[in-house]
Parts: sequence; C-alpha cells; structure tokens
Amino acid sequence: MLNPVIDEDGALFWEFTARGELRIQACAEEGCGELRFPPRPCCPHCRSFATEWRLMSGRGRIWSYVLPHPPLLPDYADQAPYNAVLVELADAPRVRLAGNVVTAPDAPLNSLDPARLRIGAPVRVAFTEIDGIAVPRWLLERG
Repeated sequence: MLNPVIDEDGALFWEFTARGELRIQACAEEGCGELRFPPRPCCPHCRSFATEWRLMSGRGRIWSYVLPHPPLLPDYADQAPYNAVLVELADAPRVRLAGNVVTAPDAPLNSLDPARLRIGAPVRVAFTEIDGIAVPRWLLERG
C-alpha cells in the first residue's frame, strides 16, 4: 500500500488520527474561525497564521465516488474492484476528505459491494493502522 505523505503542515492531523480523533485545522483568529483542509500555515480567508484543531463528530456523507478500472496502481491491483470516495463532513460541509468505504476498519478495500454506494449515503469515520499510520476509512451508517 502507499502511505500518506506527512508534511509539516499536516503532521498534527496524523497525530490526532493515531489517537482515534478526526480533527480539522481551523483559523483561530477572532471573528474568522474558518475550517480548512488540507492543513496549511495561513488562513485563506483572513490570512491569519493563528491555528487550532477542532474535533469533528466523524460523521459525513458520500459526496462523490469512483470505482477505479484498469490501469490500476500496482499496489492496489489485487484489491480491485474497490471504491475511492470523497466524504463531506457533517461538521464542516466545505471540507471533503478522500478515502474508502469498507465493511470494518481493518477490512480490505474491496470489502464493500459497490452496489451499496450512493451519493449522499451517511458514513462515519473509522481508523485502521497501515505501516504505523492511523488512516481514516469510512463505514456506511444505517439510515
């Protein structure tokens, strides 16, 4: 599998996932408070460098998804067909995270029947460790 690239701006995001927390960077400037992802040093709205990390509920909805077809990345070919989703966070509708919907946190990427995917379907975050990094994945919610 390919690991995420952890840079200086996003390091705290990965520290929080290691604790089982989904936190999103926010501007800490009084009167702004805008959430931003991916993490970066400066707020794109007010240009402040004041930052905080807000705990999210871990709930969202499938905003978009694809089922990659060949040519597949070699590290994922044995798990085809699998899904790649964009999840819009319930707590931050302008923030969308890429990931995969699976049947359990440690399940293979192809564990969910693709016929169960729907735009707008409710999901919740779950974390699995891959090569020492806690990676967010998504589980379908009933409803």
